[in-house]
Amino acid sequence: MRKLNTLTLASVLTLVACGGGSSDEDSILPIDPPPPSLTRCEQQTQLNIQSTSSALEFVTEQTYKANQSAAIVARVTNTDSRGLTFKWQQTAGQSLIIKSVKSPILAFEFADAGIYSFSVEIAGNGILLEETIDITVSPTTNEQLNIRSDHQVVEGNNVSVRVDRVGINADEAPSDLSWCIASGPELNIDTTNIERPQFIAPNVDSDTIAVLRATANMASEQVSDEVVILITNEATITSPYFDEAVARTFPFKEQSPYREALNRCVYSNQLMAPCQIQELPLLGQTTALSSKDKIMDRLLVSHQWMGENFETFLDQMDPNSDFAQLLQSVTAIVISYDVRPSFYWVVTGAIYLDPTDLWLLAEERDVINEAADFRSSFGNQLGFIMPWRYVKNNAYVSYTSPRQIRTERSIEQMSPDLSSLLYHELAHANDFFPSSIYADIAVNSQTLLEHYNRRTSAGELISDQVSARYPLNSEEMFSLGNVSFRGETATSIQQGYLPSDVTQFFSSDHATDYYAYSTSREDTAMLFEEAMMSHRLGIQRDVGVTDNPENATADSIIVDWGQRGRIGENSSGSLIPLRAAFVLNEMLPNLNGTQVIAALPEPIEMNAGQSWLENLTITPNSSPKSPVMSVVQLSENQEAQPSYVPELRVSGDRHKIN
Repeated sequence: MRKLNTLTLASVLTLVACGGGSSDEDSILPIDPPPPSLTRCEQQTQLNIQSTSSALEFVTEQTYKANQSAAIVARVTNTDSRGLTFKWQQTAGQSLIIKSVKSPILAFEFADAGIYSFSVEIAGNGILLEETIDITVSPTTNEQLNIRSDHQVVEGNNVSVRVDRVGINADEAPSDLSWCIASGPELNIDTTNIERPQFIAPNVDSDTIAVLRATANMASEQVSDEVVILITNEATITSPYFDEAVARTFPFKEQSPYREALNRCVYSNQLMAPCQIQELPLLGQTTALSSKDKIMDRLLVSHQWMGENFETFLDQMDPNSDFAQLLQSVTAIVISYDVRPSFYWVVTGAIYLDPTDLWLLAEERDVINEAADFRSSFGNQLGFIMPWRYVKNNAYVSYTSPRQIRTERSIEQMSPDLSSLLYHELAHANDFFPSSIYADIAVNSQTLLEHYNRRTSAGELISDQVSARYPLNSEEMFSLGNVSFRGETATSIQQGYLPSDVTQFFSSDHATDYYAYSTSREDTAMLFEEAMMSHRLGIQRDVGVTDNPENATADSIIVDWGQRGRIGENSSGSLIPLRAAFVLNEMLPNLNGTQVIAALPEPIEMNAGQSWLENLTITPNSSPKSPVMSVVQLSENQEAQPSYVPELRVSGDRHKIN
């Protein structure tokens, strides 16, 4: 969900919201002044309108150049695009990479000069139209600026665009960069990051095109480029659940028998009440199709490529069918460019995935919104941070290059991040609705929420049982968790804690990660995620306690204490192996949890006094044995990737609280 209504769902918030939306969280968010309205360009842009023999018309740019981002808008005369479907195809010219084939605005980049043709079919609301347009592309003659990416956004949703950096290493930013409105409505734009401005799309009475222009100096020459944003008029928001604008989504499988239920029940600003189980049951409650077909029939996406990449991942990177099995406890999978961070929500029974973990091509990554996580400032007043990372063979496995580096990645490079994300979010689904209760749900409940409330009141959730049998004990860590993950104001005592104090609180307790102190649900999900990543992929999670300097980086923060593979802790008195084994046995009963946990490698201690980055290459009971590796590689045999250190990650930054 985006933000929950704080009146009608007060009884639900603390129980079922997978983060982002409780009244407590909303009330403590800082109220920032709105960004200023951007000035209008001295010379306004006039787009071309190309008529056809039907009511379909195309809106095009004045000129198109090779190696330049570009767009075409298709629309029906005097008709908004709401309720219509769009299908684009390239019909002539050098083949292009096109990733917005089901949007009213087609975005692309021409590789070479020449003539290109595109067709579009528009259907819905009693309309069925198809037309073709030809585009003549001129060669590039001088330095040029490039803004990404042209796209459609619903009114009230977040918008971000980005200026390409120049140079193969993306280390050369355009100088004297400035922005103005070249056409369309007034826009209040945050240009704090001048290369990546962002704003909230204003309300519009009809579909409206906004054009932003960036001007900069490159190679002693002033250059400019424009980006086209189609702001679409939407139905009035009536949902008490999704009460902030959500992106347009569509079922990945057009012929899915659950098409209507997906559109109505899982990501809609018109959702008025939880849908009944018979309308959208858990996957595991249906048996008509193969597991793979069932999963794809429940997929809702904002872009076609998201579904294609998810399907490829299931085909190629799930050899043990873990995800196919765990997905049986959800009603749907939503992948949308505006989901950030990922979450699971019991009210809909769906998981919501941030496509940051799914892109393979630079053109796919271009469409993902970069709006900041609302929790990014939580815990700033504390004197410590607890970073994390996944590693294998003393190297990062997260292939998360800086956004300004436009590059591709393979399915193998994408897999570790997506695997850990799915293990975590699907742990929530299986915590609430494990396979052992599918039959009981069908008999005794009309909605999943009803069944959840009955089980949690009786303390029957897996996370309830973990907390009852093997509780965490550090009250200090629970209180600090409220600051870092819920945005509570730190007390003077908490602000005075040194990293060494936090080391004492955390290392002597039985959690594997700081995020475990946000809720018992997250504690259980972290146990499952870390155990499965180590067991299936041989990938271990690093956790540490460091100082909290201004502008913290992996190279600047100093480790007070840290461990690699804490999930394998088996020291006397530790409850971690019992807690983890119990969770595995309950969620994946085909595994022997006790044997799995016993076989995991023992934790490796980090070297206090060294930076987080220096502690990347550690061995048992010794100092680093080799120079720090700052390249991304997944195994000894894989070719090394470009030399950079992935961004610093802090506990809880990938998930909303459940």
